[in-house]
This record gives sequence, C-alpha cells and structure tokens, in this order.
Amino acid sequence: MTGPEDLASWRALTALSAQEGRVPKACSGPMRLGTGGLLMDFSRQRVDDEVIDTLLTLADESGLQSAIEDLFEGRIVNASEGRPALHAAIRAPRDERPAAVAEVIEAEQERMFDLARRVRDGRLRGATGKPFSTVVHIGIGGSRLGPELAVRALGGELEIRFLSNVDGTAAIRTFMHLDPNETLVVVASKSFETLETMSNARYARSWLLERTGDADAVGQHFIAVTANTDAARRFGIPEYHCLAMWDWVGGRYSLWSAVGLPIALALGEAGFRELADGAHHMDRHFRTSPPAESLPAMLALLGIWNSNFLGASTHAVLAYDRRLSVLPQFLQQLEMESNGKSVRNDGQRSGVSTAPVIWGGEETDGQHAFHQLLHQGTRTFSSDFIAVVDPGHDLADQHRWLIANCLGQGQAMLAGAPLEDVSSDAPHRAVTGNHPSTTILLDRLDGRNLGMLLALYEHKVFCQSVIWRINPFDQWGVELGKRLADRVYDALGTGSADTVDASTASLVRAFKSRSG
Repeated sequence: MTGPEDLASWRALTALSAQEGRVPKACSGPMRLGTGGLLMDFSRQRVDDEVIDTLLTLADESGLQSAIEDLFEGRIVNASEGRPALHAAIRAPRDERPAAVAEVIEAEQERMFDLARRVRDGRLRGATGKPFSTVVHIGIGGSRLGPELAVRALGGELEIRFLSNVDGTAAIRTFMHLDPNETLVVVASKSFETLETMSNARYARSWLLERTGDADAVGQHFIAVTANTDAARRFGIPEYHCLAMWDWVGGRYSLWSAVGLPIALALGEAGFRELADGAHHMDRHFRTSPPAESLPAMLALLGIWNSNFLGASTHAVLAYDRRLSVLPQFLQQLEMESNGKSVRNDGQRSGVSTAPVIWGGEETDGQHAFHQLLHQGTRTFSSDFIAVVDPGHDLADQHRWLIANCLGQGQAMLAGAPLEDVSSDAPHRAVTGNHPSTTILLDRLDGRNLGMLLALYEHKVFCQSVIWRINPFDQWGVELGKRLADRVYDALGTGSADTVDASTASLVRAFKSRSG
C-alpha cells in the first residue's frame, strides 16, 4: 500500500497550494449543499474550481466510494481489531440492516425502550416505591459525550445528570441534593472495568446504600449498559437491568445504541427515533450521493485541503446556540480519537499529517475570549460556524444579534481588514483575514436535524480516514495511558516507584510528602 502523498491528485494539490500569491478564483458552481433541514455553505473556503475538481479526483483515486459501500455492507473496516463498524445499522430501518445484526439490534432497542417507558410512566420505581425523578448517567468518552450532547440540545422531561471525571469533586457535586429514593443510576462501560466509570459507580453505590440502608436497593436503582454482564451482576445489577454494548460499535459512535438510554429516558421512544431517523437520512444521502454532492465528503475534502495543503493544524468548532455547547467536546473525541493516528492501515508510518487539533467554544462567549487570536494571531486555522435559524424562543432581537455575530465573524475571518484599509498610523488595527470557514445552518434544533448534524461529522471523519489510509475505529494510544496510570496509582499508595520513570517517581514522592 502506498500513502496518499503518492497519488497524482495529492501531488497536484501540493503544487496548487505552493503557487506563490495564488488567489483562488470564484467557483463557477454553487458553494452550498443541503439536505433535509441542514444547509452547508463553503463560499468562505479558499478554493476554486481547479482545487475542488482536484479534491474530487483525490476522493476517486483513494477509493472512497468502495470504502463507503464496505462500511454500510458490514464488511471489516476496523482492520486492527478485525471488525465491522455498524453504528449506521443501528439507526437504519430493520430491512436495511445487515442480516447478521438485524434481529439483535431490534431486540435490544425494544428492551431499552421498555425500560425507558417504565421509568417515564412510573411503573419502574425505587426501593421505597417512589418513582424516579432524577437519572445520573455514569460513563466517559463516547459513553457520555453523545448522550449528554443530545439531552442538553433537545431537553426532556426527566432531570438527567452526567458524571464522567474521576475527580471526586465531580462525583460529590453530581449527587448533591439528590433524593436517593428517587434517583436512578445508569452505568455505561463496555468492559465494566473502565477506571473512571467504575470508580464513580462504586461511589454511587456507597452513596445509595449509606442513605437507604437497603442492601437490595442497588438492583432496583442501577441499570448497566455493558458487554460484561457477569461483572455487572457481581456489582449488584440484575441481568434484567443490563443492556448490551457490542464490539462492532465504537464508543464514540455509540449514542445510537443502548448507550443512548438517557436520550430515551429524556425524550421517550419517539424522540429517540426522531434523532436516529435524522442520522439515517444523512446515511442515505452519504451513501447515494456522488462526492461532489455529498455533504460529508465535501466537508472532509475541504478539511484535508485546509490541514494538509494550507497548513491549518487546528480547527475551531464555533457553535452559535447554547443548546450545542457540548458539540465541540463531542467532536474533539470523534475526530481526534478516530483520526489522531500516525500509522497507516499497512503498518507504515504516515507520510502526511492526519487529524488537526479540534477545539471550540460557545459563541458569542468565544468572541470575547479567543477570537482575538483568530483575527490577529499568527496561527493558521480553519473553522466551522454552526447556527440555528429558528431559535425555539421568542427573543427575536437577541437571536438576530446572535446570527449577525455568527455571519459577521465568518466574514471577518475571510476578508479581514487589510493594512491599506486602516490608518497608516494604526497598523495594530489591521486584520489579515484569509482564514477559511464553513457555515452550517439548521432550520431548527430538533431531533431529526441534530441526528443529521452528528451523522454528517461521523461520515466526514470516515472519508478523511480513507484518504489518509488510517483506521478511525481503534484507539491504541488511549490504552497506553491507562496502563501507565495503573503503575502510578500503585506507586502513590504502598507500591514501589521503581516501576515508573525517574521524573514520575520524583513527582510521586513530592505528592506523597505534601499529602501528609
């Protein structure tokens, strides 16, 4: 296998980006694509017909269309672990799912919806007979970010709190002021061994037992989402309160599975299905559209142009809607854990840069924090602006200002304020501009449009992985950090510091001497 840098189209793009003083001409066609209630405008990208045509050739030379079919047909696309990636199958209608998983998906979804219905209508109650008023969802990474994003964005009827960080302060504050008799705890961990999740789960169990004095309360107040039901049972959760996680669905793609139980609890079965239907709409669009008309493919190709050829090593996600405040965190994991790789599928080191650093914030707060660097700093970056047309409230003037800022900031990043346009004695007012961005508009923030947005980014990540020739469905770097933490944990206790490096051993001694 050769690298993408060996393709004729990659060499052509390198030559185009290296043309000194090159100013892209206006594209002859529309720089806007849409499907359903989602519109993607890339008129503020530094591209022209020649660049776009060459990017589309890159997609063709990379075998993107056949890779898309492999994904949807359930073929092995996670090469290092020998697995398919079937997250799209979960949200598809039953007759469009690969036969090998159609029935198991249907059965597990019905179990999830049944649990959600019984919690929501009060038939499933706590140990003292009280209905549940609050749900605490314990999970980390994909077992938390997707469900929290959807619940924060779409609201719901139950109060749902999310706990992921192993920091004890987070655990204490999550359970603060809760009534244990009315609290349901969901523990989401594929292995049921994840350090942060199980540490918090044990705290939750102790919190419940200390306040109820009922040893049997765990079985009534806890639900597990896991592939390790034996471990969940040993923890005290009965099998009928265990929902399945599958190894053919990666954590950062798992909100569509039983990991999304908080979404079903908050929104009900209809709300969950609306979210999944939106994602499936994007799946169909992605699978059936040629790259030139495909929102995910074009978003991916523009990202590659910006990061590999224009030098943008960071990408900002600028969400102009408070309900999408978790989106930058969600995309950080989705993009950087998926494509933050330096080894190709053939085992050779990548000869090109892969995923950029993804970051962002809640706008317009970000404009008064980091936008100064974006406008007048020295770093090269790209960005996505995301806004909602119908705000879902009646504060029309505030929404008009919000959208004005969103569109105005994109204009400023591209056009800037050149030195010749400002006073000669005020060069500090100059803004270089020339920073590319894409603007994504949702007609409204409902389940269907949010599902489309999330699937858009999932497929963008897949497209880029195909072109970079890396595996977006494993995360071996994360495993290394876990192993090292185990050694340090022992050293911080009664274990020897000889198992860690000299610098870490010195820090361990410093911590222990200061902790009394």
